[in-house]
Amino acid sequence: MKKRAALLFAGFASVGLSACSPATQSVRGASTASISQHSTGYSDSSEPIFVMHNPAAQNASYGSHYASQNVSRPSNYAHGGMPELSPVELRVIGDQIFKNEGGGDIDKLVHWNDGEDFASMGIGHFTWYPVGRSGRFGSTFPELLSYMQERGVRIPAWLPRNGAPWHSKGQMMVAKHTPQVQELKDFLYQTRMLQAQFIVDRTRRAMPKLIMTTPDHLRSHVARNLNAVANTPGGWYALIDYTNFKGEGLNRSGGYNGQNWGLLQVLEEMRPSRPGQQALHEFADAAIRVLDRRVRNSPPARNERRWMAGWSSRVNTYRHMLV
Repeated sequence: MKKRAALLFAGFASVGLSACSPATQSVRGASTASISQHSTGYSDSSEPIFVMHNPAAQNASYGSHYASQNVSRPSNYAHGGMPELSPVELRVIGDQIFKNEGGGDIDKLVHWNDGEDFASMGIGHFTWYPVGRSGRFGSTFPELLSYMQERGVRIPAWLPRNGAPWHSKGQMMVAKHTPQVQELKDFLYQTRMLQAQFIVDRTRRAMPKLIMTTPDHLRSHVARNLNAVANTPGGWYALIDYTNFKGEGLNRSGGYNGQNWGLLQVLEEMRPSRPGQQALHEFADAAIRVLDRRVRNSPPARNERRWMAGWSSRVNTYRHMLV
């Protein structure tokens, strides 16, 4: 079945993946050889590969010393079959993710949602748990900081690396108007494009794993649905945003009652689809069902039903082409 999975994925890669406006995409072919993992992703010349080059540099028009930082991708990234997003597409997707997470409000670049035990940072509200606190959802803000440093970005010197310096929303709100937090908000505003690229690259890395970690009897179903969404104009926004929103879903023992709610679970839940507008509707419908299942499985004390209306509104943005 490993060989069959590689063949399925190679077929998926070779069809051609439309991001937002298909005329701007660069698609490269892939063979049916087996997939092996390298430090930079799946990147052997004989493999089906997904690589999205970084088309964006920091916007230098904001008057901040952060705006001119070197954000180029390390040169050891391989060429492959994932389409390239134009700078315009990357900016539009990044702006929409910022709107989805924080309403586009600069003040919410450093945030702490009610009912959560972690801070939410940047345009993607990347999770940042306090020092010494482990969390169910993982801590993605430290991953973003490492990603930035690898690209030559200077991080604010005071920023701790072992966890958020606040242990509660109340503590963070007291610190909200200090010079340090103002500097952090400025830093996160000036690096919006790089944060968007981080989210895109996270999705890129997940693509092969979505197929290879799926049980044998579901692999062809997941591959076809992934292919259907990816080859529909606007589909890459849905894949990218949901990965940032609820994760890849690769850990099958995660979630509540052993049921996760990531991108993989949505692709499994989708009805069989073909490329076209209906694939976006099927993806959005499946995402809402998966999120509703999460709410039903969640501890009653968390009252997660209160978030369902906002989650549904976000998912409904996947139904139409963004760019």
